[in-house]
Amino acid sequence: MAHRRPPTVSAWRPRVPGIAEVFHAHFTDHAYPAHTHDTWDLMILDDGAVDFGLDRRRHAAADLSAVLLLPPGVRHDGRTVTTAGFRKRVLYLDTTVLPERLVGKAVDAPILADPLLRDRIHRLHVAVGHPGEAVEAESRLLLVAERLRFHLEAFRHRAPGRDAHRLAVELRELLDARVRVGLSLREAAAVLHSHPTHLIRCFTQTYGLPPHTYLTGKRIELARGLLLDGQRPAGVATSVGFHDQAHLNRHFTRHVGVTPARYAAGENVSRRRTRQASQRPVTSRMSNEGVIIPDIGH
Repeated sequence: MAHRRPPTVSAWRPRVPGIAEVFHAHFTDHAYPAHTHDTWDLMILDDGAVDFGLDRRRHAAADLSAVLLLPPGVRHDGRTVTTAGFRKRVLYLDTTVLPERLVGKAVDAPILADPLLRDRIHRLHVAVGHPGEAVEAESRLLLVAERLRFHLEAFRHRAPGRDAHRLAVELRELLDARVRVGLSLREAAAVLHSHPTHLIRCFTQTYGLPPHTYLTGKRIELARGLLLDGQRPAGVATSVGFHDQAHLNRHFTRHVGVTPARYAAGENVSRRRTRQASQRPVTSRMSNEGVIIPDIGH
């Protein structure tokens, strides 16, 4: 009999309001018994296929570009289909993200063929997988929720209107004032009396990038100055608002092309060269016109 690989599972609770749990797993031979959740079960497949029952109907999912949404309080099960099993990533969302009144629509159509939604969920998983990315994760969760509501209740987002520029400027001022300590979109929305998703769209339309990307750029700008002042990367990371040095390293390398340590080392090399050049003896030579020209060592 063929040997089946044991399952691999990773689960954690991110510091993102609305996400009760993140669950990544690879199962080669597993069957979930019938059960229910108090949360919404939002799943994407990275490999393989799964068969599941939801409220007395069976479904087969093998499309890696699709999304599975199982509603709270509704009986469901699941099992592997082939010997290769399946790999999945799941977000358990509480009812602050999606209201319970949408349960019926989800029961009717639990498989959503939507590559855009699938990509948004993937990007959200990437964000929640890195400590310190709460602002980005919050932003991406809002866009995921908006897309889910598009499917479940034909929800249409409100396009930025004449107030877009004003809201974007006011949000930028809030972010600039809170670069080091950070600012959640929900906090900003309460101050500006607007919906968080609307703020994201207004800001992106005005400045060409979402608020969390702008905030990261401002922190990198601050970090560069502190590194050039001679401060150590570990201290710089937390002082400008990053979770830790690894968090700073990841963004700094993407923005600047080198790690903070190498960036700071380059400044030290430049200082040494400048100091050495200033200490070299100055000689002179005669020009063709008989003018004495100082000659700094090469």
